[in-house]
Amino acid sequence: METDISVTPKVAQILKVFLEDHEQPRYGFELMQLTGQPSGTAYPILATLERAGWIESRQEDVDPAKAGRPRRRIYVITPDGAALATIKLEALSEAYRPPMRPQLRPQGGTT
Repeated sequence: METDISVTPKVAQILKVFLEDHEQPRYGFELMQLTGQPSGTAYPILATLERAGWIESRQEDVDPAKAGRPRRRIYVITPDGAALATIKLEALSEAYRPPMRPQLRPQGGTT
């Protein structure tokens, strides 16, 4: 499994959706709606995450005629993917956290 995926803000948005509920299967259009990303952004990210083993996909098990729509590709985050995503998102959050500023005391000086 490749662990050195570049977690950009757009990748982070998709990972965050998966981490909200590790057990919840997701499909591409749903991820596009939840993140506001177009298909040309979301699907390449999903492909990268799948190649790295962070997520897995399968065809939805429905009869298209009965469902009235084509089968969807369903994505789920793997346990290793969830662990790595959590670590990467924490690092990304830390990188964008503003520096702490000293607080002024009422008598002057800093804490």
